[in-house]
Amino acid sequence: MDYGQFCPIAKATELLGERWMLLILRELFLGSHRYSDIQRGLSRISPSLLTKRLKELELAGVVVRKSKQGRTGRDYYLTPAGKELEPLIENLAVWGMRWARGQLRDEELDVEFLMWDIQRRLQIDKLPEGETVFCFIFNDIERYNSWWIIVRDGTADLCTENPGLDVDLYIRSSLRAMVEIWEGDLGLKAALQGERVTAHGKKHLAKTMTDWLGINPFCDIRPGDPELTRIAAV
Repeated sequence: MDYGQFCPIAKATELLGERWMLLILRELFLGSHRYSDIQRGLSRISPSLLTKRLKELELAGVVVRKSKQGRTGRDYYLTPAGKELEPLIENLAVWGMRWARGQLRDEELDVEFLMWDIQRRLQIDKLPEGETVFCFIFNDIERYNSWWIIVRDGTADLCTENPGLDVDLYIRSSLRAMVEIWEGDLGLKAALQGERVTAHGKKHLAKTMTDWLGINPFCDIRPGDPELTRIAAV
Protein backbone atom coordinates (compact mmCIF):
# COMPACT_ATOMS: atom_id res chain seq x y z
CA MET A 1 0.00 0.00 0.00
CA ASP A 2 1.58 3.25 -1.14
CA TYR A 3 -0.31 6.56 -1.20
CA GLY A 4 2.62 8.56 -2.51
CA GLN A 5 2.10 11.38 -0.01
CA PHE A 6 4.33 12.78 2.73
CA CYS A 7 1.29 13.34 4.99
CA PRO A 8 1.89 11.52 8.32
CA ILE A 9 -1.60 10.03 8.18
CA ALA A 10 -0.82 8.57 4.76
CA LYS A 11 2.54 7.23 5.96
CA ALA A 12 1.00 5.62 9.06
CA THR A 13 -1.87 4.15 7.05
CA GLU A 14 0.55 2.54 4.59
CA LEU A 15 1.56 0.24 7.45
CA LEU A 16 -1.49 0.07 9.70
CA GLY A 17 -4.05 0.02 6.89
CA GLU A 18 -2.90 -3.34 5.56
CA ARG A 19 -5.42 -6.16 6.03
CA TRP A 20 -5.28 -7.82 9.49
CA MET A 21 -2.67 -5.36 10.79
CA LEU A 22 -4.88 -3.61 13.35
CA LEU A 23 -6.31 -6.91 14.55
CA ILE A 24 -2.80 -8.26 15.12
CA LEU A 25 -2.14 -5.18 17.23
CA ARG A 26 -5.40 -5.84 19.08
CA GLU A 27 -4.16 -9.29 20.03
CA LEU A 28 -0.80 -7.94 21.20
CA PHE A 29 -2.51 -5.30 23.35
CA LEU A 30 -4.72 -8.03 24.85
CA GLY A 31 -1.64 -9.91 26.01
CA SER A 32 -1.05 -12.47 23.27
CA HIS A 33 2.69 -12.89 22.70
CA ARG A 34 3.15 -16.37 21.30
CA TYR A 35 2.62 -16.82 17.58
CA SER A 36 0.06 -19.58 18.28
CA ASP A 37 -1.90 -17.35 20.67
CA ILE A 38 -2.01 -14.49 18.17
CA GLN A 39 -3.24 -16.96 15.56
CA ARG A 40 -5.99 -18.25 17.88
CA GLY A 41 -7.42 -14.74 18.09
CA LEU A 42 -7.28 -14.47 14.28
CA SER A 43 -8.47 -17.89 13.23
CA ARG A 44 -9.23 -16.82 9.65
CA ILE A 45 -5.79 -15.48 8.79
CA SER A 46 -3.40 -17.79 6.96
CA PRO A 47 -0.10 -18.65 8.72
CA SER A 48 1.90 -17.21 5.84
CA LEU A 49 0.08 -13.87 5.96
CA LEU A 50 0.36 -13.67 9.75
CA THR A 51 4.09 -14.29 9.51
CA LYS A 52 4.38 -11.59 6.82
CA ARG A 53 2.41 -9.03 8.83
CA LEU A 54 4.43 -9.66 12.00
CA LYS A 55 7.63 -9.25 10.00
CA GLU A 56 6.35 -5.93 8.60
CA LEU A 57 5.54 -4.71 12.11
CA GLU A 58 8.97 -5.78 13.26
CA LEU A 59 10.71 -3.97 10.39
CA ALA A 60 8.68 -0.85 11.17
CA GLY A 61 9.85 -0.94 14.78
CA VAL A 62 6.36 -1.56 16.17
CA VAL A 63 7.05 -5.05 17.58
CA VAL A 64 10.15 -6.92 18.63
CA ARG A 65 10.77 -10.67 18.78
CA LYS A 66 12.27 -12.15 21.93
CA SER A 67 13.46 -15.67 22.66
CA LYS A 68 12.04 -17.46 25.70
CA GLN A 69 14.49 -19.43 27.77
CA GLY A 70 13.71 -23.12 27.94
CA ARG A 71 11.45 -23.41 24.89
CA THR A 72 11.58 -23.08 21.14
CA GLY A 73 10.12 -20.24 19.16
CA ARG A 74 9.97 -16.54 19.87
CA ASP A 75 7.41 -14.23 21.39
CA TYR A 76 6.29 -10.86 20.06
CA TYR A 77 6.16 -7.72 22.17
CA LEU A 78 5.20 -4.13 21.48
CA THR A 79 8.00 -1.58 21.36
CA PRO A 80 7.51 1.96 22.73
CA ALA A 81 6.33 2.92 19.23
CA GLY A 82 3.84 0.06 19.32
CA LYS A 83 2.57 0.91 22.79
CA GLU A 84 1.86 4.44 21.62
CA LEU A 85 -0.84 2.98 19.35
CA GLU A 86 -2.97 1.84 22.31
CA PRO A 87 -5.29 4.92 22.28
CA LEU A 88 -5.88 4.35 18.56
CA ILE A 89 -6.93 0.74 19.12
CA GLU A 90 -9.17 1.68 22.05
CA ASN A 91 -10.80 4.54 20.13
CA LEU A 92 -11.46 2.21 17.20
CA ALA A 93 -13.15 -0.22 19.58
CA VAL A 94 -15.33 2.52 21.04
CA TRP A 95 -16.19 3.92 17.60
CA GLY A 96 -16.96 0.44 16.29
CA MET A 97 -19.28 -0.34 19.19
CA ARG A 98 -21.09 2.98 18.73
CA TRP A 99 -21.27 3.39 14.96
CA ALA A 100 -20.28 0.16 13.15
CA ARG A 101 -22.56 -2.04 15.20
CA GLY A 102 -25.51 -3.63 13.51
CA GLN A 103 -27.24 -6.91 12.78
CA LEU A 104 -24.52 -9.54 12.74
CA ARG A 105 -24.38 -11.84 9.73
CA ASP A 106 -24.02 -15.56 10.41
CA GLU A 107 -20.57 -15.62 8.82
CA GLU A 108 -19.39 -12.99 11.32
CA LEU A 109 -20.20 -15.21 14.32
CA ASP A 110 -16.65 -16.46 14.86
CA VAL A 111 -16.87 -19.06 17.62
CA GLU A 112 -13.08 -19.37 17.87
CA PHE A 113 -12.57 -15.69 18.56
CA LEU A 114 -15.52 -15.65 20.96
CA MET A 115 -14.22 -18.51 23.09
CA TRP A 116 -10.62 -17.30 22.97
CA ASP A 117 -11.74 -13.92 24.27
CA ILE A 118 -14.02 -15.42 26.95
CA GLN A 119 -11.12 -17.60 28.13
CA ARG A 120 -8.63 -14.76 28.44
CA ARG A 121 -11.17 -12.44 30.10
CA LEU A 122 -12.36 -15.01 32.64
CA GLN A 123 -12.41 -13.48 36.12
CA ILE A 124 -10.38 -16.22 37.79
CA ASP A 125 -10.27 -14.40 41.11
CA LYS A 126 -14.08 -14.76 41.31
CA LEU A 127 -13.85 -18.58 41.07
CA PRO A 128 -13.28 -21.07 43.90
CA GLU A 129 -9.74 -22.19 44.60
CA GLY A 130 -8.57 -25.39 42.95
CA GLU A 131 -9.51 -26.77 39.57
CA THR A 132 -12.69 -25.65 37.80
CA VAL A 133 -13.85 -27.04 34.46
CA PHE A 134 -16.45 -25.39 32.23
CA CYS A 135 -18.01 -26.81 29.08
CA PHE A 136 -19.64 -24.40 26.62
CA ILE A 137 -22.02 -26.06 24.15
CA PHE A 138 -23.47 -24.21 21.15
CA ASN A 139 -26.61 -25.88 19.88
CA ASP A 140 -26.85 -24.12 16.52
CA ILE A 141 -23.50 -25.04 14.93
CA GLU A 142 -22.02 -28.37 13.93
CA ARG A 143 -18.27 -27.69 13.87
CA TYR A 144 -16.53 -26.72 17.10
CA ASN A 145 -19.80 -26.73 19.01
CA SER A 146 -18.22 -27.85 22.32
CA TRP A 147 -15.46 -26.00 24.18
CA TRP A 148 -13.82 -26.67 27.53
CA ILE A 149 -12.12 -24.12 29.79
CA ILE A 150 -9.90 -25.59 32.50
CA VAL A 151 -8.94 -23.27 35.33
CA ARG A 152 -6.11 -24.34 37.59
CA ASP A 153 -3.17 -22.65 39.32
CA GLY A 154 -4.42 -19.20 38.37
CA THR A 155 -4.53 -19.85 34.62
CA ALA A 156 -7.25 -20.79 32.16
CA ASP A 157 -6.71 -23.18 29.25
CA LEU A 158 -9.07 -23.54 26.30
CA CYS A 159 -9.71 -26.92 24.62
CA THR A 160 -11.79 -28.03 21.65
CA GLU A 161 -11.44 -31.71 22.57
CA ASN A 162 -12.85 -33.33 25.69
CA PRO A 163 -10.02 -33.32 28.26
CA GLY A 164 -11.61 -36.22 30.14
CA LEU A 165 -12.13 -34.20 33.32
CA ASP A 166 -15.22 -33.84 35.47
CA VAL A 167 -17.14 -30.78 34.30
CA ASP A 168 -18.25 -28.39 37.04
CA LEU A 169 -20.62 -26.35 34.88
CA TYR A 170 -22.21 -26.90 31.47
CA ILE A 171 -23.26 -23.70 29.64
CA ARG A 172 -25.59 -24.15 26.67
CA SER A 173 -26.76 -21.50 24.24
CA SER A 174 -26.85 -20.61 20.59
CA LEU A 175 -23.70 -19.04 19.22
CA ARG A 176 -25.63 -15.90 18.32
CA ALA A 177 -26.96 -15.51 21.87
CA MET A 178 -23.47 -15.73 23.39
CA VAL A 179 -22.09 -13.26 20.83
CA GLU A 180 -24.94 -10.86 21.67
CA ILE A 181 -24.00 -11.17 25.35
CA TRP A 182 -20.36 -10.45 24.48
CA GLU A 183 -21.47 -7.43 22.43
CA GLY A 184 -23.62 -6.10 25.26
CA ASP A 185 -26.83 -6.38 23.23
CA LEU A 186 -28.20 -9.12 25.50
CA GLY A 187 -27.76 -9.07 29.26
CA LEU A 188 -26.49 -12.32 30.75
CA LYS A 189 -29.01 -12.23 33.57
CA ALA A 190 -31.87 -11.72 31.12
CA ALA A 191 -30.51 -14.50 28.88
CA LEU A 192 -30.43 -16.91 31.83
CA GLN A 193 -33.92 -15.94 32.98
CA GLY A 194 -35.28 -16.31 29.45
CA GLU A 195 -33.37 -19.61 29.00
CA ARG A 196 -31.52 -18.37 25.95
CA VAL A 197 -28.57 -19.51 28.04
CA THR A 198 -28.78 -22.41 30.47
CA ALA A 199 -26.23 -23.40 33.10
CA HIS A 200 -26.25 -26.86 34.71
CA GLY A 201 -23.84 -28.16 37.30
CA LYS A 202 -22.55 -26.75 40.55
CA LYS A 203 -25.09 -24.24 41.78
CA HIS A 204 -22.62 -21.71 43.18
CA LEU A 205 -20.96 -21.41 39.73
CA ALA A 206 -24.31 -20.97 37.98
CA LYS A 207 -25.44 -18.32 40.47
CA THR A 208 -22.22 -16.30 40.15
CA MET A 209 -21.90 -16.55 36.36
CA THR A 210 -22.40 -12.80 35.91
CA ASP A 211 -19.36 -12.25 38.15
CA TRP A 212 -16.80 -14.55 36.51
CA LEU A 213 -17.81 -14.66 32.83
CA GLY A 214 -15.44 -12.44 30.88
CA ILE A 215 -16.93 -10.41 28.04
CA ASN A 216 -16.14 -7.38 25.89
CA PRO A 217 -15.00 -4.48 28.12
CA PHE A 218 -16.74 -2.03 25.77
CA CYS A 219 -20.12 -3.76 26.09
CA ASP A 220 -21.65 -0.81 27.97
CA ILE A 221 -21.20 1.51 24.97
CA ARG A 222 -24.56 1.91 23.33
CA PRO A 223 -25.11 2.24 19.58
CA GLY A 224 -25.20 5.76 18.21
CA ASP A 225 -28.46 7.23 16.97
CA PRO A 226 -28.51 7.07 13.13
CA GLU A 227 -30.91 10.04 13.21
CA LEU A 228 -28.10 12.21 14.59
CA THR A 229 -25.96 11.30 11.58
CA ARG A 230 -28.79 12.20 9.20
CA ILE A 231 -29.39 15.57 10.91
CA ALA A 232 -25.66 16.43 10.84
CA ALA A 233 -25.57 15.77 7.11
CA VAL A 234 -28.41 18.20 6.36
